[in-house]
Amino acid sequence: MVTTSLPTRNLSKSDLGGVIFGCTYVTMKECLAKKLFGLPGQHISYVQNIEPGLPLFLFNYSDRKLYGIFEAECQGKCNIDQYGWSSNGSERTRYPAQVNIRTRIQCEPLVENQFKPIIADNYYSSNRFYFELDRTQACALISLFGSSPVIGAPKVDAPVTGASIKWIPKLAPKVDAAPAAKDLTPSVPKADSSFLDQSDRKLEVLSQTLCLTDNNQLLESQSNNGEVEGNEKQIIYFKLKKWALEHEHTKSSPTNQSIAVVVPSNGNEDESVPETLPVATHENQDSSAFGLQTVIHQLTQGMEELKNFSQKQLHNSSLMEKKMVESELEIQLLKERVQLLESQLVSSTTRAGDKLHSICDGSIFLLGGYDGHSWLSTLDCYSPCKDILRFLQPMSTSRSHAAAAVLNNHIYMFGGGNGDVWCDKVEAYNPSSDEWTLCPSLSVEKGNLAGTTLHGKLFAIGGGNKNNCLSDVEMFDPSLERWVHTQAMLEKRFAPASATLNGVLYSAGGYDGNNYLNSAERFDPRVRSWAYLPNMNTRRGCHSLLAFNEKLYAVGGYDGTKTVSSVEVLDPRFGSWTSTVPMNQSRGYAGAVVIGKSMYVIGGVQSGQIIVDTVEHYEEDNGWSIIKSTAVGKRCFFSAVVF
Repeated sequence: MVTTSLPTRNLSKSDLGGVIFGCTYVTMKECLAKKLFGLPGQHISYVQNIEPGLPLFLFNYSDRKLYGIFEAECQGKCNIDQYGWSSNGSERTRYPAQVNIRTRIQCEPLVENQFKPIIADNYYSSNRFYFELDRTQACALISLFGSSPVIGAPKVDAPVTGASIKWIPKLAPKVDAAPAAKDLTPSVPKADSSFLDQSDRKLEVLSQTLCLTDNNQLLESQSNNGEVEGNEKQIIYFKLKKWALEHEHTKSSPTNQSIAVVVPSNGNEDESVPETLPVATHENQDSSAFGLQTVIHQLTQGMEELKNFSQKQLHNSSLMEKKMVESELEIQLLKERVQLLESQLVSSTTRAGDKLHSICDGSIFLLGGYDGHSWLSTLDCYSPCKDILRFLQPMSTSRSHAAAAVLNNHIYMFGGGNGDVWCDKVEAYNPSSDEWTLCPSLSVEKGNLAGTTLHGKLFAIGGGNKNNCLSDVEMFDPSLERWVHTQAMLEKRFAPASATLNGVLYSAGGYDGNNYLNSAERFDPRVRSWAYLPNMNTRRGCHSLLAFNEKLYAVGGYDGTKTVSSVEVLDPRFGSWTSTVPMNQSRGYAGAVVIGKSMYVIGGVQSGQIIVDTVEHYEEDNGWSIIKSTAVGKRCFFSAVVF
């Protein structure tokens, strides 16, 4: 099981300059084959801020190397491939925060001690770091990749037909010309050696051509066509000069004979400069000269291709200018509509909230929990009749074993933890704006508590922490904006269940530190005291208590030895529990709600830590039935409410 959640920097969309995704040797092949990167669900808060063109990088946990440079091809979103990186593609993905990508430049990977200084501020432990990059960090990583060799880069001496003129100087690997010149015989003039050094310096300058736009998109540096083409000619000329010098001194008997070669100059395309290059004249002179002439022919052919490409680029530039004029006209038309749109903004926001209410009408809100792999911070809206799961704004942290309740058109989530640490944090979700806000905290950190509302107030009931099982009851009054202690229960109850019926608060079952309980009690706010009810027939903790058809239903749970499927009913008017039709599957730590004339029990866990992926539906006349759901998947330790 995963016991911690990954932190985030929470950069704003405008500050986000890039994102690092993770993989292993096992998953990297699928990432590149599908052109899809993914992270666990708690990262969706910033993955959804990824825009097309944003720089991306891939960190391999197996060899701890960083791969790049990639860029986003779409907006980051949830479940582009909901079965990605799973065995045989048959299970829901563990990495739903996804984005389609394309390879911008395929460079040699960086080892950790190369890139770690750039993102040093992101490290929150010795070997873990935040995946969000600001613009400065993204630019620095791109620059570092630009200085590393490029995998499969086309060579300058053999231009690829139809290749971009900008890619040749960028991708040309840097040649260490000075050592090569040093190894030549003493007959090589010093001026020639410095000339080679100059050519490599020009290659190095031309390689620095990647940058980020204001929109954080990856672009090539722009220069006029004449300068780019002039640089290309210089590179070819310098390379030819170097090859001739190397060729001369690899022969056993060098001579002072030379050959004249015409190389295009840096100025007008029609001008040329004759250059005398030394060649060897031994017994293999003819074959050597023929090989050199072949290289010259190939370079000349490449120059023609570059010239044709330049002309094509000029034509494309003219078309772009025309489109820019058309775009400016369209922008003007759009500006004329801005005032109208602004006047409708307030009403549109109201309609958006109404739309969200209509989308989630008759649906169940699922908050946090555990899916067998990760502790979740997600908030999902599940429609059992349509078997559709909609992703809403997640909570600020992962949360399980917490309590949830609805008050004043907000969903409150309080207490709980991540499976390792309990918390006192309280958050409220507004469905109209799809936003979470922090609220006053509980008085102590606690988890496995029950929660409900009564007479316009929230109640946090029982639960426990690392040291104690609790009988405490805390009440939140929105008018006071703080939690206050109210009358404690008669017994300590860890993992109890609670419900309200006809203005009275009920709490049943749980664990007191020694035994699982079958006792139940009620709190009447008019007399401000708790009173015992008849005992249940089965000891239960981690179960659900539902108010349905003027009765209380105790559903499932754990009896101290195993999870149970039994259900029993209390009619407060007659004061006794009676057994009724059991569920089809035993389960505890499930989510249970009432919608109209139906009860729904979702997910949970069985004995042996088997997480349940089914949904059961109950109607009084038809009993329990299993809904064939593919939307929810495995989930336990979560909270469920109906808005």
